[in-house]
Amino acid sequence: MIFILLETASILSTIGLPVLIIGALGLIFGLILAIASKLFEVKIDPRVEEILSVLPGANCGACGKAGCAGYAAMIVNGGEAVNKCAPGGPDVAAQIAQIMGIEAGAMNRKVAVIHCSSGGYKNTNWKYSYDGVQTCKSANSLAGGPNACAWGCLGLNDCLAACQFDAISIDTNGMRLIDFDKCTACGACVKACPRDLIDLVPLTRNVYIKCSSQDKGGEARAVCGSTHPCIGCGLCSKECPVDAITIENNLAHIDYDKCINCGLCATVCPTKAILDLLVGTRQKAEIDPESCIGCTICAKVCPVSAISGEIKKLHTVDKSKCIGCEQCVPKCPKKAIEMV
Repeated sequence: MIFILLETASILSTIGLPVLIIGALGLIFGLILAIASKLFEVKIDPRVEEILSVLPGANCGACGKAGCAGYAAMIVNGGEAVNKCAPGGPDVAAQIAQIMGIEAGAMNRKVAVIHCSSGGYKNTNWKYSYDGVQTCKSANSLAGGPNACAWGCLGLNDCLAACQFDAISIDTNGMRLIDFDKCTACGACVKACPRDLIDLVPLTRNVYIKCSSQDKGGEARAVCGSTHPCIGCGLCSKECPVDAITIENNLAHIDYDKCINCGLCATVCPTKAILDLLVGTRQKAEIDPESCIGCTICAKVCPVSAISGEIKKLHTVDKSKCIGCEQCVPKCPKKAIEMV
């Protein structure tokens, strides 16, 4: 019995010392960490959490940040603009502005536009039958893709899979359609398309080049099947009254900072490669004779010379020339012009 007690005491003395040392070191390091946490504490502004609770949580990256948390932090700590959340729109921008105690500023809503009319099952010619991984990215990496147009839609729906808002659908012919009411311009589909066919366009602009082909005219016609390719003829550029269209690499491009939505380009396009959503619905300018003072400002800003009249006398609009661009409306100092 005595032997057992002595043996136990020996074991405890052998083990106890290291345990005491480790315990003491743990206590010391714990104290050091506790002091360091106080000294180097990073205080989080409560406004970051408030803004995060307002943001939709899509983490789409449309704001240019990795996610909603990063955007919230940059608004508070980096002076980032409060109106960059595309999914949230003006309502979220207004709430964030209220939290920050600033003005939200105007938010020009955009929507995604697919610059291709040759996608789908029947609208394009095919080089071969593709049976690989069913993604546009994979198909595009194999011999430049299965469709004859090297610039056109591959039709395997990477854009649809990337959309978090159910804004992209497929019609009976396999064409991808974008629902502008649902689209938030988050840019996910833009990044997903391996051929860069999707662009974000201001919602107020309704004229689009429905083609991305950089082939020359004859080649573009040959590979686009029954659809309407841009052949780079330049007629749209010549017709545009505000020089908003340029031709680069056999393809027309619209500068939406200049575009006035007149749709004249679509009327002269020989292949119908320009889509005008307002065709047949445009309103015409009308001058109120009781309010007009004949200042001539409206006549000077009209890009197609549809307004005429002598100075200090009633001006009139030639409805056959008016393109409904509305350039005259905000310029009239007497608010004498309306669209009817």
